[in-house]
Amino acid sequence: MIFKLFRNDADERPVDVKGVRHALLQFIKQELQKVEGGEGANIKGLCLYLNPGAADRHVYEAAVYADDADKLKDEIQRVADDYAVELPASWSLDVMFDGEVPAAAIQAIAIDAALFVKTGKHFIRQKATAYVRALSGETLEAEYILSSEGGKVNIGRDKKAQSDEGYFRTNHIAFPSESKNDGNKFISRQHAHIEWNNDAGRFMIFADEGGIPPRNKVKVRSEASENITKLHSTHIGHELQEGDQVILGESVVLEFSYQPLTNE
Repeated sequence: MIFKLFRNDADERPVDVKGVRHALLQFIKQELQKVEGGEGANIKGLCLYLNPGAADRHVYEAAVYADDADKLKDEIQRVADDYAVELPASWSLDVMFDGEVPAAAIQAIAIDAALFVKTGKHFIRQKATAYVRALSGETLEAEYILSSEGGKVNIGRDKKAQSDEGYFRTNHIAFPSESKNDGNKFISRQHAHIEWNNDAGRFMIFADEGGIPPRNKVKVRSEASENITKLHSTHIGHELQEGDQVILGESVVLEFSYQPLTNE
């Protein structure tokens, strides 16, 4: 079921950044307080789903430090410490706007928010859809729709490409070699791939053999932080966030989003 609005009949709804942030932390604190004894160690991460109206979105974005997600995570960690909830060092925080909410998520009362706690003992298979299009370079299709249930999505030059070992692979996001776009010639036949990671609740991108130095390159630029991450190994992937730009080769750029990118 698509996440709509968490509205209620409460008389008091926070309307400013400080009030929304306080309400979110109180909401998360209440859920963490339900964790008994050493059960906090079983928590893999927290998924916070937000769906304010258009007029309030900027308030919620500021409340969760949309430009620096680690700040909210640090504040939640302090809440956990204050209430002796021993979260593991590797716990993660995902903040998503206008996303599909798992049925097991808890809805807040006074704010447009829901929380899903991922644990080792209680884990559901999450579903998601993402969208990819080329901002630079030419792909066979204007937009690609990725599904968490769709398996690995290969990225490379030409739809059917022969590897150095002689086998053929299908590139689902394909850059035709006959294109007049100069960027396409720097794309490897087996450059990268994207796949869903259910533990992280994210799509992840991995460099393939043709996309690691000293051959071609795979870099990811975060829209939120403007940090650039370079992929140097085929075994270590990178979690894709809303608005990330994936740079392939010299100048080809793919835009990644959990929201449809086409104009309707």
